[in-house]
Amino acid sequence: MSVITCVEDLRLLARKRVPRMFYDYADSGSWTESTYRANEQDFQRILLRQRVAVDIERRSVRSRMLGEEVAMPVALAPTGLTGMQHADGEILAARAAEAFGVPFTLSTMSICSIEDIAAHTRAPFWFQLYVMRDRGFIERLIERAKAARCSALMLTLDLQILGQRHKDLKNGLSAPPKPTVRNLLNLATKPRWVLGMARTPRRSFGNIVGHATGVTDLSSLSSWTSQQFDPSLSWKDVEWIKRQWGGKLIVKGVLDAEDARLAADSGADALIVSNHGGRQLDGAPSSIAALPAIVDAVGPRLEVWLDGGIRSGQDVFKALALGARGTLIGRAFLYGLGAMGEAGVTRCLELIRNELDLTMAFCGLDGVSRIDRRALVGEPGRAPA
Repeated sequence: MSVITCVEDLRLLARKRVPRMFYDYADSGSWTESTYRANEQDFQRILLRQRVAVDIERRSVRSRMLGEEVAMPVALAPTGLTGMQHADGEILAARAAEAFGVPFTLSTMSICSIEDIAAHTRAPFWFQLYVMRDRGFIERLIERAKAARCSALMLTLDLQILGQRHKDLKNGLSAPPKPTVRNLLNLATKPRWVLGMARTPRRSFGNIVGHATGVTDLSSLSSWTSQQFDPSLSWKDVEWIKRQWGGKLIVKGVLDAEDARLAADSGADALIVSNHGGRQLDGAPSSIAALPAIVDAVGPRLEVWLDGGIRSGQDVFKALALGARGTLIGRAFLYGLGAMGEAGVTRCLELIRNELDLTMAFCGLDGVSRIDRRALVGEPGRAPA
């Protein structure tokens, strides 16, 4: 294996090692994938202001997110089916994040359960919640997150209905994969993945099977999930969840300045500018294009973070320069996980930290708190407020 020098190296290795349906699940968007591509491409249009002859000897990328000290202003985003990129994937990613000193977020639609993560880590983690029609199940999920010592609840707001993802439909996405001829032929080329899966009992949605009423196996799970995402979700529900949780609340999926103001009014402690990785509304603005207007609208009232398109420490730097106080990575760490397991997640975090540190140095800055719009050349375009 060649030397891993960037996240793209991890992506290429993951593509070789992860079964097609799960690689495509992670590395694709909805419809034409225009927003998915824009999330990355719009970062490239932002130019950095190089400075020289500045004392940069004592640099640090350490920061804080929601009052927690972090090794850098980056958290692992909630990603569904993480345990299908690599056996026990959520556990491995959580351990890598803990050792590195950044937050890990477990998805409702994870393979490993809340209890699995709590049993294999010592640091508090964050839990991401989808609102389902079965509010009793939601109440029980919140209680399980409390019992697992989760330090924040992340509520995703942009998946009341599912965006059409052509690759998932064509691949017949399921967890575990159905034993079709096409799937079996593909799995035969992924012996490392198959061996890992053979050694673990975790192959379905650990937070749901055996916990949701009437869901005892894969067939009942499929019908339950198709009926449970709640299109009636409103800001009143956000306020209800805040009361049920009683702790720090993060809302994810905000792209509009008015929605950001409503999020602040709802009692959220942080919001994440995100378009769900370009997997929901195709044709929506990239996350980085939407960020400045949202920061201007609500920045002092709550922490504004960015998710979507980050593949390097330079992308993190640019998000901070445009006003984000933190960032999240999803695909980037999934590439590392699929490529090399826990070591791959660690390598992804190392790459991003080193790139952030070097970019700060070239821009004449010695701390994350000093990164602002003055570190950019010109004024990047903005999405409408």
